[in-house]
Formats: sequence, C-alpha cells, structure tokens
Amino acid sequence: MGDSGAATDPTRARRVAVVRLRVNGEPVAVAAPVHWTLLELLRYQLGLIGTKQGCDKGDCGACTVRLDGLPTLSCLVLALACEGRDVETVEGLGVGGEPHPLQRQFAALGAAQCGFCTPGMLMSASHYLDDLGVADRPVVDRREIAARLGGNLCRCTGYTKIIAAVEAAASEILDRQRALARGDA
Repeated sequence: MGDSGAATDPTRARRVAVVRLRVNGEPVAVAAPVHWTLLELLRYQLGLIGTKQGCDKGDCGACTVRLDGLPTLSCLVLALACEGRDVETVEGLGVGGEPHPLQRQFAALGAAQCGFCTPGMLMSASHYLDDLGVADRPVVDRREIAARLGGNLCRCTGYTKIIAAVEAAASEILDRQRALARGDA
C-alpha cells in the first residue's frame, strides 16, 4: 500500500521547536527537531563542529561542552532541555581571538594526536582551571587533573602529554593570578 498514511499521521510527522539559549556568550534562537540532542543542535544547526560526535552514548566525552559552566556530555542532553541556558563550546574557549592557555599548551606540548578527543578534553579541563581561581585551591594536582579528565577517552595516547598540558596551563593561570594580586600586571 505504500506510505500514503504517513503524511496524515501526526505521530509520524517530525515536530520542530525553537530553542532559545546562549552559545559562547551570544543569544541564539534555533529551530530544531524536538528529538535532537544538544550535540546535534550545535553541529547541524549552528555549524559548531568542534563538538565531536563520537559514541552517542555518553561513553567517550568527545561531545563535552560546558552547560551553565559545568562539563556536560551534549549527546545525552535534549536540545529542548537547554532552553534559556548557557552553553560554551571549544569555539568559545579563547578570548578576543587569543587562544585559551589550554589551547596554547596543548599545541606547544603536542598533547593532541588525531585531535578528535581534544575539544572535549579542553572543555573538561577548562572547568578544572576555573576551580583553581578559588582561594582554597591554589595548587595544581596531576591526580586531580587525571580524575577530571576521566570521562574523556583518547585512543591515540597514554594521557601523559594531555595531563602535562593541563598542568602547564594551570601553572600559567595561577602565575598570572599571583602577579595580578601583587600588582605586577
């Protein structure tokens, strides 16, 4: 008989909704299918392809973004659930055209091999670095860096250079904070 009933069956129609959120500091309103994840909205509606589509099950961390400041697996969050929320992707990590210290250190220390996991690693690590600004946490801890990156899988390397890059970026940020506190900057 074919699919003649599909056009009139509302349960088979693709529903679309407008999602309003802030992405990398900019307000956006995006029409997307209601079943789409935040990952799909970012990649396929907004063209932010730095957020990688890996396992689609929350296992690899390649899709990690920061949702309201917290590392979040964007493949597990419906886009509609992000209404009115703040999303930061790897494209928004640097400031004023300058790379973030993490991005500089990943490049300088060769922490990225194929690069597929790198955006998710950067977003998870950026949350760790934000926590360093808290007065009672002025020390860089390699074990904590490894734990914070535990949900981000890399298939190319043993994580040594990745942890070293995060450690170097953390030291750079702490040195800058100390200089500002002394009035050196």
